[in-house]
Amino acid sequence: MSGHAASAPKGVVTRLVQATALVVVFALLYAATRTAPEFESHLDSVAAVGFLLLAGTLMSELFETIGLPHLSGYILAGVVGGPHVLRLVDHHTVEQLVPVNTLAIALIAIAGGAEMRIKELRSVARSVSWALLLQCAVGLVVMAGAFLAVSGYLPFTKGMSLLPLIGVALLWGTLAVSRSPSALLGILSQTRAKGPVATFSLAFVMASDVAVVVMMAFVLMLARPLVTPGGSISIDDFNVLGHELLGSVALGTTLGLVLAIYLRLVGKNLILVLVALGFEMSDFMHYVKIDPLLSFLTAGFVVQNLSDQGDELLEAVEKVGSIVFVVFFATAGAHLDIPLLKTLWPVALALCVMRGLVAVATARVASRLVQDPPVIQRWGWSSLISQAGVTLSLSVVVAKAFPDFGEGFRSLAIACVGINEMIGPVLFKFALDRAGETDLHVPARPSLAPPPPA
Repeated sequence: MSGHAASAPKGVVTRLVQATALVVVFALLYAATRTAPEFESHLDSVAAVGFLLLAGTLMSELFETIGLPHLSGYILAGVVGGPHVLRLVDHHTVEQLVPVNTLAIALIAIAGGAEMRIKELRSVARSVSWALLLQCAVGLVVMAGAFLAVSGYLPFTKGMSLLPLIGVALLWGTLAVSRSPSALLGILSQTRAKGPVATFSLAFVMASDVAVVVMMAFVLMLARPLVTPGGSISIDDFNVLGHELLGSVALGTTLGLVLAIYLRLVGKNLILVLVALGFEMSDFMHYVKIDPLLSFLTAGFVVQNLSDQGDELLEAVEKVGSIVFVVFFATAGAHLDIPLLKTLWPVALALCVMRGLVAVATARVASRLVQDPPVIQRWGWSSLISQAGVTLSLSVVVAKAFPDFGEGFRSLAIACVGINEMIGPVLFKFALDRAGETDLHVPARPSLAPPPPA
C-alpha cells in the first residue's frame, strides 16, 4: 500500500541519483510554469498525477535514509509542488484529483477490514475496549475544555455567549478523538510490521473511526439546541443515524460476500473490479446516504473472516495502492492550506499538543488497567496522533450544520490535521522501530498477528 515493496538497502550512488532526479523534476516543471504561465493552468489531471507520483516516490525514498516514513515524503512533495509553495499544481488541478481520493479511501477501508482477523481481534478486544472508552470519554471532555480555553483567540467564536460556546467546544472535542486509518495502514504496509503494537493499533484505529461517527451524530443533536436559538433535539436524527449505520453494515456484508464468491469462482481482473468498486460504489453509497468507509471496512472484514480469499484480496489492494496511495497523500499535501496554517498555527499547535498529551495519558492508563504487555503500555499510543480524511469529513458535516461559524471551525480543523498528519506517521514508525516490530526486508507480506510465545 505504500507504493514500495520491501527491498535491499540502497547505496550512496542510488540515493544521489534519486536526489538528482527529484531536483530535475521540480526544476523542469518550475521552469515550464514560469516561462509559460499558461502551462500551469493547462496542466491536466494525468500530468499532475504523473508529477505527484514521481515526486512523491523519489522524496519518500530519500526520507527513508533518515528513518522517516514514506507518507511524510508523499505529503511534503504535495506541499512543495502544490498551489501554496511552488505552485506547480494549481487549485483547479488539485480539485480534479478528488476521484483519486475517493478510490484511495475505498481501498484503505477494504484493506483495513481485511487486515482484521477475528482471532487477532479477540487477543486485543479487552485492551481496545478500555482504550476506546477512555480515549472517547476523556478525550472529548478534555479537548472541549482546551477549546474553551483558547476560544478567545479564535475569530469565529468571538461574541458567543457561554452556552453556544459549550456547544462548539463539544463538537471540537468529538472531532479531536478521530484518527487516521490511511496513515496507519500506510505505515504498516511500508514497515511490514507484525507484533502486539501493530495488532492493537490496527484494531483500535478502525474501531475508533466507527465510534467517532456515532459520537458526532449524538453531539450534533446535543449541540444544536445550545448553539441555535430555538433549536431542539429531534428524533429524526436518531433515525438518520440508525439508517446510516445499519445500512452501511448490511451493504458492506453483501458486498463482502459477493467479492468472496467472485474471488473463489473467477479471481481474474480483480484490480479492475476494485477500481470499479472504489469509484462507482462510493458514488452510490453517497447517494443513498450510507458511509463508504464503514461499508468497505465491513466488506474487507467479511472476505477475510468468512472465506479463504482474504490474502488474495489484500494482494490485489496492494497492487492498486502502489500508485493510488502515493497520489492520495501527495494530493493531501497539496491541499494543505499554508497561508491558513500561518494564521492559525499558535492555536492549532496548542490544541494538537493537548490532544497528543491526552492520547498518551489515556492510552497508558487504559493499558495498565487491563495489564497489557509492556510493549503496548509503552507504545500503544503511537498510532493515535495522525488525523486525515475522517476528521476533514466530519468538519464538513459541522460546517453544513452550523453555517454561522462552520467555515471557521473547518479552517481550524484543517490546520490541526496538517500538523497531526506531518507528525503522527513519524511517531508511529518510530514506535514500531523501537518495539522491534518492523522488518523492511521481508519479501512477503506477513500477518499482523502477535508472534507465538517461545
